[in-house]
Amino acid sequence: MSDPSLSEPAEPSAYGRSAAYGTSATSTASATSTASAASAASGAPRSSAPAKIRILLADDHALVRRGVRLILDREPDLEVVAEAGDGAEAIDMARAHEADLAVLDIAMPRLTGLQAARELAALKPGLRILMLTMHDNEQYLFQALKSGACGYVLKSVADRDLVAACRAAMRDEPFLYPGAVTALIRNYLDRVRHGEETSDHILTPREEEVLKLVAEGHSSKEIAEILFISIKTVQRHRANLLQKLGLRDRLELTRYAIRAGLIEP
Repeated sequence: MSDPSLSEPAEPSAYGRSAAYGTSATSTASATSTASAASAASGAPRSSAPAKIRILLADDHALVRRGVRLILDREPDLEVVAEAGDGAEAIDMARAHEADLAVLDIAMPRLTGLQAARELAALKPGLRILMLTMHDNEQYLFQALKSGACGYVLKSVADRDLVAACRAAMRDEPFLYPGAVTALIRNYLDRVRHGEETSDHILTPREEEVLKLVAEGHSSKEIAEILFISIKTVQRHRANLLQKLGLRDRLELTRYAIRAGLIEP
């Protein structure tokens, strides 16, 4: 025999809820309370809020990170779970924290956002990556896309575009700043897929690190100390760089590093 205290009252019609039938707020609340009790007694699952998008934020300027975090954390579906001050720290944070999305600045010390994006894409293939930068520059844009980023947002309009870009990334949709020409990018990526573009991966990761430091003006001794390698190894890497890239000196290496997005112009 069913318990009458758990039987749910019949739902009144829209007309029956009108003033003509004299239904009061008290009776409505009572019906809601009874229905809730019945649901609890029957073991029906309660609806839960959707999981938040967990974000790793990397920028070498603490003030910028604070402002970006304010933009993201005020959204109910977004949450910054880790912060990093450079690309290398971003990789460490990705290992230590579960994140769905990485928002990376391009120009950062130790490892740039572009370098970090490549490593993160290999380390955590499911991690979506957005580049957040001050550079309205097609070269950086193309490098970002080839590094594994699914979006490119300008800091000057971050308050307008960043939230939408995060949500687009989680839908596996590309997000590009409004000034980008979509047809040009599609054509560029088609040429890359068909092998019509020179590969940027002719350098090893270590050679790329040495190139960045050389272009930043560090001496061989300083580079050796930073990378924990010998001076002879640094010199060998420099010689390999010149030979592989067909360049002659530090100045040409610096120009190449700028074109490759390793340092700022």
